[in-house]
Amino acid sequence: MDASFLIAPQWQGSGSTRALQLTDGANAIRSDLPSSRTRVIDVPLGAGESLGSGVRRISAIQIVRDRCAEALADTTGLVVTIGGDCGVELAPVSHALAGHADDLALVWFDAHPDVNTPESSPSGAFHGMVLRTLLGDGFPSLVPDAPFPSDRVVLAGARAFDEPEAEWIAERGIRMLPPGELGADSLIAAIEATGAGQVYLHIDLDVLDPAEFSSLGYPEPFGLSLATLLEAIRAVGARFPIAGAGLCEFAPSSAESAADDLPTILRIIAAITA
Repeated sequence: MDASFLIAPQWQGSGSTRALQLTDGANAIRSDLPSSRTRVIDVPLGAGESLGSGVRRISAIQIVRDRCAEALADTTGLVVTIGGDCGVELAPVSHALAGHADDLALVWFDAHPDVNTPESSPSGAFHGMVLRTLLGDGFPSLVPDAPFPSDRVVLAGARAFDEPEAEWIAERGIRMLPPGELGADSLIAAIEATGAGQVYLHIDLDVLDPAEFSSLGYPEPFGLSLATLLEAIRAVGARFPIAGAGLCEFAPSSAESAADDLPTILRIIAAITA
């Protein structure tokens, strides 16, 4: 299908020492996308302030969220958002939910569940709070007006949890498919169990095993193979309309590393938009 692309090279939500490389990663992906269908969000140059929120650099994160929302208001059809850190997903997920309020599932491909709060986060970095915020529990200025229903979320490939995250996920009964249980059939069954008819795909590249993909700020061992991820994405697209997607956390250490890993990213984008 013809997709459009929203490039949001935000780095301010990351707590990694490689955070600034997220800008390089987003721009590297941009160079391989069709310019006529690609829009770039202007990200503040400064780090931003916490404003007493417990979220590092929240002022910059809010600016990027608002600029993404404004850009998305002018779009139709499938939009693939390219980060930057995964804090850029605030506006795209909310935009997709607004268009499919009672019929949208969210598949969160990520090594980390991203369900900390400012109080539970060990770092204050927002990229560890994004999903929890989308579900309605976070710093008030970041929580969407219409939170995403937690019973329509599937955590896919998560394997690194802070203790408060694991406890909260168990309390809420959020569906999970760890790497050893994730395949095309199990993912389709989990989405069908939500009752949704359309899907938003969030793909943090650290869901992949670092032996296959190295340009990551927070690599975690024992992740998905690229083949498993591609099979799962294609199966979702064959069964459900894709209402939106986000691809985040590409942090190449050099131009050479970016060139080595870009073919993997382009295969993932091709699977999303097929």
